[in-house]
Formats: sequence, structure tokens, C-alpha cells
Amino acid sequence: MPRASWLFAIILIAVSAYLSSARAENDCKKPLYLTFDTGHMGVAEHIARVLQRQQVRVTFFAAQEATQEGDGSLGAHWAPWWRARAQEGHAFASHTWSHLVWQADLPGARLRLRATGGDAPGVLQVLDAAAYCADIRRAAERLQQLTGAEPLPLFRAPAGKTSPQLLQAARACGYQHVGWSPAGFLGDELPSARYSNARLLQQALQHIQSGDILLAHLGIWSRQDPWAPAVLEPLIVGLKARGFCFRTLREHPAYGHGGRWP
Repeated sequence: MPRASWLFAIILIAVSAYLSSARAENDCKKPLYLTFDTGHMGVAEHIARVLQRQQVRVTFFAAQEATQEGDGSLGAHWAPWWRARAQEGHAFASHTWSHLVWQADLPGARLRLRATGGDAPGVLQVLDAAAYCADIRRAAERLQQLTGAEPLPLFRAPAGKTSPQLLQAARACGYQHVGWSPAGFLGDELPSARYSNARLLQQALQHIQSGDILLAHLGIWSRQDPWAPAVLEPLIVGLKARGFCFRTLREHPAYGHGGRWP
């Protein structure tokens, strides 16, 4: 075969492969949005391998939480892990730096929150709207520093606890809250003595519907039988078999901007 014809054939194969991939990408009729909050990071490497093997991209909500090894989930120890996830095309958003759990609204647009991470875990804090926004922003800025990717203008309140006053404070500085769907609560933080991995897997496969936002963690201290090693990959495989596809919140109609992961 002449060299020019050989080069043309190679280019044609590459273009065909790209178009096939693009068609598959755009043919997502039953999207799901798998999200992970940070935790002790003990299953983070396993989760990364599963996502890579299954070619699933997710959205990570990150706070500076205590970890089984290293200097916190957003510390220097985990920097290579976050950088690798960005290179794989995952999306990132804030979970507040101090993992601030809402306790009550106070007069003067102030919030009572308990820090369960960050620089002073366990401390009850009273923050005004600007200080609360600064804590959201600190996690987002650290994520950008670690990944080189711009985080989404979203956040998730730890434990999912919010109030109108808290949500207004976040909106005022450009952050929209994202929770999860009822069926998307995957149960990895429930006690394993009462909620076995087999039960949680079966429940998720039965009840998850198109458009659901799913929630799991990068490690839960209290669960004795870790969820991710037993459930994550069978869950992804089972949901794919039901015709579901996975997208990041960049592509969610309520939260995304119409973009695509690289």
C-alpha cells in the first residue's frame, strides 16, 4: 500500500473510533450522577481502580477530613491521588474545608456549626455568612491547587444538613447546594450489623432511577464491613446492565453548564 494511502487509512480508523465514542457518549438516555464525599480515604485507591476499570466518571465533594494515613484528605499526602483523578476527567466541588455540620440558625444571619474536620475538629463555631462562604471557598481553592482543574460552583453540606439561611449564605457567594436522591443514598455509612453489603446492593439495584444523584464516601470510620470493596463494582455493573450510564454533575441539567469531561 502506498504511504499516503496507509496514512489515510490510519486517520480514517482514528476518526471512526472517535465518532463511535462520541455517539456512545451522547446516547446517554438514563443518566446517573455518582458522587463521593471525602472520609478516611482508606478505600480511595480501590474506588479509583474500579472507576478506571469501569470507565465511570464521578463528582468528588471534598473537605479536609482526618485520614487513616497522611495529613488529611486534602493534605499533601493525597495530592497525587487528586491529581490523577483530574487527569481521568472527574469533577470536583467543595464539602466545606472544616466539614461544618449545621446546628442552628442564629439572629443576624449567623450560623451555629460544628466542625468535624479542618483545623479545629470538634469545635462548635458561630459564623456569619462571609465566614461560612470562606470555609466553602477554602476547600474549592485547595481542590484547584491539588488538581489543576476548576471546581464546580457547587457544594454539599456535611451530613446533608442545611437551612434556608445557610443556603442563602452560600448562594450569595456563588455556591449552589447539591444533596442526593432518596434512592441514591447508598448506605455506606450505616452500621454493617444491620445493613449488610448484600442488602445495600440489592436495594440500590432495585430502586435507583434515571436522573438520580448517588452518594458514597471515600471511607467511613464507623462501618465495620467496608462498603466499597464489596458493593461498588457490582453496583456499577448491575446499573449498566439496566441501561444506565454515568455522568458528572458538569452534565446535570440543574447544575452543569452543558460541558463534557475531557
